[in-house]
Amino acid sequence: YLWHNYGHSTIGARSDIENVPIGRLQAFYHLYYQPDNAVLLVAGKFDPAKTLPLIEQRFGRIPKPPRDAAHHDILYGTYTVEPTQDGERSVTLRRVGDVQAVLAVYHLPALSHPDYAPLDVLASVLGNQPSGRLYQALVVPKLAADAGAFDFGRKEPGSMVVYAQVRQEGSLDSARTVMMRTLDSARTSTFSAEEVERAKTALLKDIDLALNNSTQVGLWISEWQAAGDWRLLFIHRDRLRKVTPADVQRVAAAYLKPSNATVGMFVPTPKPDRAEIPGPVDIAALVAGYKGDTGMIAGEVFDATPANIDKRLVTGTLANGMRWALLPKRTRGGMVTGRVVLRFGTAASLQGQRIAASVAAGMLDRGTAALTRQQFSDSLDHLKARLSVGGAPGRVTIAFQTVKQYVPAVMQLIADLARAPRFDAKEFEQYRQEALAGLEQSKSDPEELAAIDFARRVDPHPAADPLYTPTVDEEVAAYTAASLDQAKAFHAAFYGAQAGDLALIGDLDSAQVRAQAAKLFGDWTAQQPWSRLPHAYQAVAGSTNTIETPDKANAVFIAGLPIKVSDGDADFAALTIGNYAFGGTESSRLWMRIREKDGLSYGVYSTVSATAQDDGGRWRTWAIYAPQNAAHLQSDFDEELARALASGFTDKELAVSKSGWLQRREQARANDGELISLIVARREAGRTFAYDQRLEDAVRAATPAQVLDALKKYVVPGTLTVVKAGDFAKAKAAASTAPAAPAAPKP
Repeated sequence: YLWHNYGHSTIGARSDIENVPIGRLQAFYHLYYQPDNAVLLVAGKFDPAKTLPLIEQRFGRIPKPPRDAAHHDILYGTYTVEPTQDGERSVTLRRVGDVQAVLAVYHLPALSHPDYAPLDVLASVLGNQPSGRLYQALVVPKLAADAGAFDFGRKEPGSMVVYAQVRQEGSLDSARTVMMRTLDSARTSTFSAEEVERAKTALLKDIDLALNNSTQVGLWISEWQAAGDWRLLFIHRDRLRKVTPADVQRVAAAYLKPSNATVGMFVPTPKPDRAEIPGPVDIAALVAGYKGDTGMIAGEVFDATPANIDKRLVTGTLANGMRWALLPKRTRGGMVTGRVVLRFGTAASLQGQRIAASVAAGMLDRGTAALTRQQFSDSLDHLKARLSVGGAPGRVTIAFQTVKQYVPAVMQLIADLARAPRFDAKEFEQYRQEALAGLEQSKSDPEELAAIDFARRVDPHPAADPLYTPTVDEEVAAYTAASLDQAKAFHAAFYGAQAGDLALIGDLDSAQVRAQAAKLFGDWTAQQPWSRLPHAYQAVAGSTNTIETPDKANAVFIAGLPIKVSDGDADFAALTIGNYAFGGTESSRLWMRIREKDGLSYGVYSTVSATAQDDGGRWRTWAIYAPQNAAHLQSDFDEELARALASGFTDKELAVSKSGWLQRREQARANDGELISLIVARREAGRTFAYDQRLEDAVRAATPAQVLDALKKYVVPGTLTVVKAGDFAKAKAAASTAPAAPAAPKP
């Protein structure tokens, strides 16, 4: 974009943020922040009969402002139109980084235009992994570590972005040549019914899953409303269903023209072949009289209190020792949320197995013995399922979502991937290249480097220990040396279900789930025994470390220390709410001082973590800021910490913090994705949700004196570990060359 504001970041230019006169901000606010320029949307659990009058009471009383041209307070629509592009554009960006990248961007019509649906399918056909044309042309032959495509559907003409990431030893020119050749061939080659249907299935699945989630309904509807009208979402869905391979071929020929691309270098063209972008669509006419599908099944009003969860939760154990927990309830669209957690190994047997365990977990969702990676992905789409695999020392977690009728089939897929992963050699090499590219990208990332250094200092372990935190270079060397045989051997020796958990929430057939769980997992026991990895408290000396990350605009500050506490200790509730008041929320001491008052940080918070079985807890603070503000931020942090440890918090501050903390707990239990994690955690600790009730009662009862005592007991300033990462050298050099401030006038 050369003219339209879509070419600008929404946060604005730094000079604007630093220098805009307050009067202009006030004028902007008074002009645009008005009821006749706003949309109010409510989604989730509420009583319409009570909510609508409340909205009328609270918002209806705000007067609509007079719109008078003489006073320059009329709201004008966008009138800047991006001209048709006259030829390929070239841009080269040179700055610090560790992974090469090439992108191509094409102008597209607005999302309300009929061409947008086939263009959305086109982006998926090109960018899907692993079946997409770009992935097959670039990643499979190892010309790139990652490649894909996505589109930005917007109210006004948007864009499609095509990209490839290339490791430093690779050839960026070769990747660019193949990428552009692939895009150019899409204009003339035919699209198969299979690849178009696969893309449509995935896109429609995302819409269906979003409409099954009240939070996502609110977000999606508001986004489409901002694009012109909320009904456009359903019109787009209807259009997707009708897209044919011929439609995709037509839009590819119309918009993937060299003259419509921004990529590589500028090349003059004697006879420009321009892509004319259609103008605005009459959305009112488009949506007039539109009638959507049948209504979504509504879920029950679920009481997410600890007592009711314990009352509704059904638990048991399979023959091999695997625990199961089911919470049947009616959910919107019949959604079911689940977790399978497999635990493996011991502190002794996992010595030196960190990379083998990581690769084994990373390869799980890349196909099963019976299904290739693409077939597995297609199966998930057809089953309206989402699935993710996450690894951690001594465990792997498989999280999933689907709808009621597909629960048996999804559970079968999970058992197949867990018990008989494909371990394909080509997929392993692609996985390793992706991992190495990600690691190399983090070599200059201040947030990654600070987090790694902090963890290594406050939680040190020998290199062979499963809890060891490696440096980026160590991890690169480990992945470079990793082999597929190591992952296979680890899986064969360590994987089993005898120490695992299965948990599901939603519209369940409990008897069916229990019977299938017994069949799929009840006879699966690992060769190697399991015992929990202990994480005992270990004192470390406080230290300060500064990491230079040249040419990075933001810096990161982390401060904290290990604390000897478990989440069942008598003073844990007081410590928890004290931390929340100090830095756990947007009304905390740290936030109000560092972000709101002094404007130093984009985000600042503190956390306290502890487990039931061990006393190896941790207290940690984090902030992101401009490097030149490092000294000021450190001073603010030190002052607020000293103030909290000297005088604690007032009754009023604690009352506000308790209310916010308790509300967050309630909201977490009302969210199935978070509740399922809590269920697994309580089962692992041998607890019921009565623990949650006791903790919340203890927080309610915590006095200012108890909170102060807990903070002073665990947070000792002289023992803090502080890590800073950023381009401090550049900030120091800029400060040394800045003109001296004028002397203050004498009184």
